[in-house]
Amino acid sequence: MGSRCFSLSTLFFLFLTVTKLLTEVDSRTYWEDIESLKELKKGVDARSVTPGSCLSSWDFSVDPCDNIFGERFTCGFRCDVVVSGLSRVTEISLDRAGYSGSLYSSTWNLPYLENLDLADNFFSGSIPSSFSNLTRLRRLALSRNSLSGEIPTSIGSLSYLEELYLDNNHLQGPIPASFNGLVRLERLELQGNHFSGEFPDLSSLNSLYFIDASDNGIYGRVPVNFPGSLVEILMRNNKLQGNLPENFRDLRFLQVIDLSNNRLSGSIPSALFDHPSLQQLTLSHNQFSSIQVPWTMGTRSELIALDISYNELQGLLPVFMAMMPRLSALSLEYNKFTGMIPSQYALKAVVHVAGTSPFVRLLLGGNYLFGPIPGPLMALKPGSATVSLVDNCLYRCPSTFFFCQGGEQKSVMACKSFEPVIP
Repeated sequence: MGSRCFSLSTLFFLFLTVTKLLTEVDSRTYWEDIESLKELKKGVDARSVTPGSCLSSWDFSVDPCDNIFGERFTCGFRCDVVVSGLSRVTEISLDRAGYSGSLYSSTWNLPYLENLDLADNFFSGSIPSSFSNLTRLRRLALSRNSLSGEIPTSIGSLSYLEELYLDNNHLQGPIPASFNGLVRLERLELQGNHFSGEFPDLSSLNSLYFIDASDNGIYGRVPVNFPGSLVEILMRNNKLQGNLPENFRDLRFLQVIDLSNNRLSGSIPSALFDHPSLQQLTLSHNQFSSIQVPWTMGTRSELIALDISYNELQGLLPVFMAMMPRLSALSLEYNKFTGMIPSQYALKAVVHVAGTSPFVRLLLGGNYLFGPIPGPLMALKPGSATVSLVDNCLYRCPSTFFFCQGGEQKSVMACKSFEPVIP
């Protein structure tokens, strides 16, 4: 009797095995990939799946990869034949159709997935730690959703990841130190969240060229050990404090720095004014009190745009800034500069010298500059450049001059009460 039961069990197992094999022969899509697609759709609120959207066409009565771009499975993913003649899902890119729901319904058992793009929807809840199953993932885009909670440390195990977009969600907590494991990462976008804590050391990421961690609550000092490959660093609207590191000069490819709206203080390093590649520097709305003059006097600078407005800078206007050959946009507004406007500033705004860029934007308002307006500026015609000298202590700056329009000069009492610190 026992032998007969064993035989029936064996036959039943063989029947299931043969049935599964026959199903796989008929199907182009690997069965576990189909299950993962089903789980993803199951986690989406059915009320947010509108007619004509990609998910509305996902009908699992037919094989997904065999019917892609047909009447069913019209869009939203890609398949490639990668093993044993079977198709594997290599990309999921949902349309911006306003899908809502959770990403936790799926085990994300898609080992051949290279691109996951769910951006511009309304997915909520936490980022699943099971994303670590996506071992070949190269691009993860979750931008502009309603995701919350902390970033799972397991994301740092995605060693093939090249682009990571988590911006404009409701994520919080620290940025994981495990990001150091993203050894192929090139682009990192974390802006528009509620991240806090200090920025992690990412110096080992030798392919990283773009960081945007703006509009968060990141505090502490500006990292000393940025990867040498960086081209852009954007960390505006945070709570960074202290001095800027001197070793920005070691970032040989750096072109853009924006650290505005933080709590940075001390002196602005001279290395930023003779950097071999830096083109745009924005340090406005901080607490800097002084500027280090570069020994080159700016003649080797590649800066095109410089904004250090709304700080606590004092003393005379830095003459070397008028000697920067490519500088065309300069904002020194709302500091505590005093003295007369250097004639070099006026000449750079008016006289075009071959091989150099003139000032097309020169904002000096909100300081304590005094004396007459430099003669060359009198010849400047409206529309030729954007120049503002309002809210200073200048002698005769009537609104008949376009660069005096938009505000009055300070009162005599305000000007006399200010005691400038001139080195």
